[in-house]
Amino acid sequence: MSAAEPAVFGHTTVLLDEAVDGLVHDADGHYVDATFGRGGHSRAILARLSAAGRLTAFDKDPDAIAAAGELRDARFSIRHQGFRHLGELPPGSAAGVLMDLGISSPQIDNPARGFSFRFDGPLDMRMDTTRGESVAQWLATAGVQQIAEVIRDYGEERFAGPIAKAIAARRQERGPLSTTAELAELVAGTVKTREPGQNPATRTFQAFRIFINAELEELQQALTASLSVLAPGGRLAVISFHSLEDRIVKTFIAQHSKEVYDRRAPFAAPQPMRLRALERIKPGAAEVAANPRARSAILRIAERTEVRA
Repeated sequence: MSAAEPAVFGHTTVLLDEAVDGLVHDADGHYVDATFGRGGHSRAILARLSAAGRLTAFDKDPDAIAAAGELRDARFSIRHQGFRHLGELPPGSAAGVLMDLGISSPQIDNPARGFSFRFDGPLDMRMDTTRGESVAQWLATAGVQQIAEVIRDYGEERFAGPIAKAIAARRQERGPLSTTAELAELVAGTVKTREPGQNPATRTFQAFRIFINAELEELQQALTASLSVLAPGGRLAVISFHSLEDRIVKTFIAQHSKEVYDRRAPFAAPQPMRLRALERIKPGAAEVAANPRARSAILRIAERTEVRA
């Protein structure tokens, strides 16, 4: 590859057939791919739609928006926005909403994005590189307690306190961390034990990425918005890759899959259930063998119930 040619980072879409099978039930409908990535799910959805069908996609990564430019289909449109903006679509306009959470392979594999401890690069981790604060900028001023809370809450890291103290000490002695290699080395020197086969920095990198992109907050907002956007009978399909995400999705579906009674008004009609849980699917052994990044994926599918007067 010459210096003039841009690097190409591939992506294998996880649970592709299962997600699209569970999502698309009306070939003429309007569907939403809330996390376009490199368009694997979008292309599969479009292949199921009629000439009258439509697909709207969201993504806040400029590289994903550039990749979407290659998808020349009059039925397709994309918004350079995070999926927290899902609620801007007309109420009841979607036959299905798909959310493929977490991080894509091109983001991980591109050292310039700073997502991975496997490559040395700038300590960035922003999904949208056109706005917001990078991890390096945040770590340059964040207090020890805040750093520890982020690592503990978003990375479920039991050594959160020592790691945070080591980051602060390094900042005072030699200046702030600025590269992924520096952070990975610091964490490895602080975390003395780890599960076999797991890099000591895994949980810390996950925590900083989730925090700097407000991923869990955005997921909550998008799930809530989906209730408004989905038409009765519309499908919600969500693929998560770690326990924090899946817990939010599982709780959300369960919460809205039952009638809610107001204890302050015991004789009032209950608030009707708004979702019906359909399926929970994990990748098969063949998919995990072909794509190890699929091993932790969980797909949950729910259906928007009829809205009662």
